[in-house]
Amino acid sequence: MRRILLLLSIVAELGLLISCSETIDTSQRYVFKDHTVLSYMLQHDSYSSYVDLLKQVPISPQSKSSVYQLLSARGNFTVFAPTNEAIDEYLHQLTESGIIPAPAWEAIPDSLIADSLRKVIVYNSIIDGGDEEYYEVCMFPAQNNEEFPRSNMNELKLSVSYGSNPDSIYINRSCPISIANRDIRTINGMIHQVEKVIAPTDVTLAGVLDEYLKGYKQGFVVMAKLCKACGLMDTLSKRQDEVYEQLYIRGKIEEKTPANGLATMTGGYSYAPRHRKYGFTIFAEPDSFWEEKLGKPASEITPADVQSWVAKGNYYPQAVADDNYKMPNNLLYQWTTYHVLPFKMSPDRLVFHYNEKGYDYSGSPYKYSIPVMEYYVPLGQRRLVKIYESPESDGVYLNRFPVIDNARRGTGHEIACHPDKIGCRVFKEDETLYEHIGANGYIYAIDAPLAYDDATRNNLAKSRIRMDCMSFFPEVMNNDIRRVPLTDAAHQWVHFPDDDEYKYIGNLSINKGSTFVYYNAYGLKFGSLCGDEVKCVGHWELVFTLPPVPKRGTYEVRYRILTNSDRGVGQFYFGDDPNRLPVTGIPVNLTLGGVDPITGWAADSDHDDDQNAEVDKQMRNNGFMKGEESILILKQPGTTARNNVNRNIIRRIITRATLDPDKTYYLKIKSVLDNTTSEFYMDHIEYCPKEIYDNPDTPEDIW
Repeated sequence: MRRILLLLSIVAELGLLISCSETIDTSQRYVFKDHTVLSYMLQHDSYSSYVDLLKQVPISPQSKSSVYQLLSARGNFTVFAPTNEAIDEYLHQLTESGIIPAPAWEAIPDSLIADSLRKVIVYNSIIDGGDEEYYEVCMFPAQNNEEFPRSNMNELKLSVSYGSNPDSIYINRSCPISIANRDIRTINGMIHQVEKVIAPTDVTLAGVLDEYLKGYKQGFVVMAKLCKACGLMDTLSKRQDEVYEQLYIRGKIEEKTPANGLATMTGGYSYAPRHRKYGFTIFAEPDSFWEEKLGKPASEITPADVQSWVAKGNYYPQAVADDNYKMPNNLLYQWTTYHVLPFKMSPDRLVFHYNEKGYDYSGSPYKYSIPVMEYYVPLGQRRLVKIYESPESDGVYLNRFPVIDNARRGTGHEIACHPDKIGCRVFKEDETLYEHIGANGYIYAIDAPLAYDDATRNNLAKSRIRMDCMSFFPEVMNNDIRRVPLTDAAHQWVHFPDDDEYKYIGNLSINKGSTFVYYNAYGLKFGSLCGDEVKCVGHWELVFTLPPVPKRGTYEVRYRILTNSDRGVGQFYFGDDPNRLPVTGIPVNLTLGGVDPITGWAADSDHDDDQNAEVDKQMRNNGFMKGEESILILKQPGTTARNNVNRNIIRRIITRATLDPDKTYYLKIKSVLDNTTSEFYMDHIEYCPKEIYDNPDTPEDIW
């Protein structure tokens, strides 16, 4: 079975060449001015086997040019060049695994397998920086398991880790970069010699779980049994939308769209996603957890054993504890699906640090300040998973509910956490993490049982839930669109087809003729949550599928806007029937923020908090709120969204309504102007329970 998995993995290695960028200061490096990447390697016999492969591998299935020709041309390439010995070792490993009959190219009888193996070696070894730059060691990701922003030619992300020796660097944890032969700078790129072939897994999470079931891997055997019993293997085997893939290749998807008046983008373009991939993240109690709780080896633990243990814990009292594990109301199904998110999240993308108060993303990116958190909807029944990190938590946690110093003059920091509210630690730093990765996702170990029990729902229902609108859409994470730390146009301006062209985003309906654009403003010092936002021009009519509320109750639904003269005027609709959504309020002028007298906005007093509270109360009476004290306006150092001098960040209260966790709610926003260049804009949505916004004893905090 393992041989079949490896064989399928190799045959599937048919990646396409793409282009990317990252800012690098290479002024202090010696340059081989007379050499390209290719000519340098031609002068060194240690790369002769690799050069032979470059001649035989085409740039892409659509091109007759070889990678050999590519590396002789102008460009900015990062090449992790394997030595002859590394390639020989790789062929010997394939022979031992039964993939090929002997460790020599001429011994491979099947030309398809031989071509696929060559592509494995070549495509995974090269990152193409397009017209901008390449990576030298000083610009590698700084933390273990962190990925390069750009994909390699096989459209996979490579990760970096560092050994105990300060000079030791590994690609994907197992491929060491030569200490003596690295940072070899040529006129069209950088060469780093590697002592082992880079061959990331091409097996999906379903394939990885099957390896646990067959005994080839250890650590998550129980989770593999649960996923199989609950019928999740087909879902976890999904790689990409092949219909979209073919439409894009045949030019049926509009690849580039003119700016059409989008702010800061006049004369430019937005770019359609190249693929529509699927991805997943599994948070799993490891086998050691189950062995301790159930008192027997993981190999002997059955889905029925786990269901019995879950039932005794009263985690899902409304669920049915029978053997129909694939049914939505089944206890084991609800337990298991809550552990699986339809988002592919690498260790550095579980949460996003950018412009939270006290944080310096450019100067001290790994020195965290106040807490950051995200909310996602897992598989199965629609529920919320909270992902949280703060300096006090010292790591990433699921469903953590600490005490925050959120007084008007508070610090915004975590000051305490009750033992029952600590949540589940996510071991993203695990040394064995890369043994549990599939081509379409990650499996992370957690240190406590993860469940959407009464305690979790109650804690969420007592929280103001602030959700970046991009967390609604798995597609933007799974296709390396959201908050990629790159600044070239193709990564900063991404448009999605309208529904008439192709429904790319499942949780969003885009009407025909609208240009809906994701703006990844990385590095541009924006005041948006996480530094990104969405825009739309045309006669826009957009319908968002919103995440669920945690419990039945009365909530305010709020919409955060960064206003300016480029925005339009939109009518809001809200309800649980997407085809018959009732109007909520009068049309909203997205150009007017705190400068509009109707909002009641006034700058905070430095000494009179009673006055500040009165301003907040008056604004709420008018249907508005100031921006957040927790978010910095990076263009105005030291200024928060609450008191930015331009007064252009404001929260609109869309509706106050009784909401049910078992219903799906939709938000429609429709332009009421004839002007097709007036922008729709969206940053984040808030759910705020009545217990917080209308609490007579403890007013809602300003954070």
